[in-house]
Amino acid sequence: MTMNVLVAYATKNGSTASIARMIAEALDEQGLRAEARPAAEVADAGAYDAVILGSALYANRWLPDARQFARRHQSELDARPVWLFSSGPLDASAHERDIPPVRGAVRAGHRLDARQHVTFGGRLEEGASGWIARMLLKQGRGGDFRDEGQIRSWAQGIAAELATEGAVER
Repeated sequence: MTMNVLVAYATKNGSTASIARMIAEALDEQGLRAEARPAAEVADAGAYDAVILGSALYANRWLPDARQFARRHQSELDARPVWLFSSGPLDASAHERDIPPVRGAVRAGHRLDARQHVTFGGRLEEGASGWIARMLLKQGRGGDFRDEGQIRSWAQGIAAELATEGAVER
């Protein structure tokens, strides 16, 4: 039986959505059926065997859609493995060391009994919305700091973990 994995995300300017798609693609390549979807659009998280939830970091916080997803779907996810990710540092720090999760991610991790949290570098490019984003761009702090190899490796680790556990009971 092929496991179904949801990669739910909250994004402001699209970087986290692209990370979620990279994760889903890497999981698909490992023989899982993965779907990347905006967290606000997920009606039934219980339809999946495992869930990965991610959020952009904006003003050092998880976005409301990710926090609300964790609250709204807590009971559905009690019997499912859950992983968390954040995206946002606009420098190489996320690739160089583990970055502790922000408070919203910590709360979601406790609420969902998440197995792991990781922070990936983010992307901020011209045309980004939000006054903080525009201010950072004016300061020359934009760029693409996502590391596709790091993202795919993390997803492959999740796939390996799920493979050793076999099908998750519902």
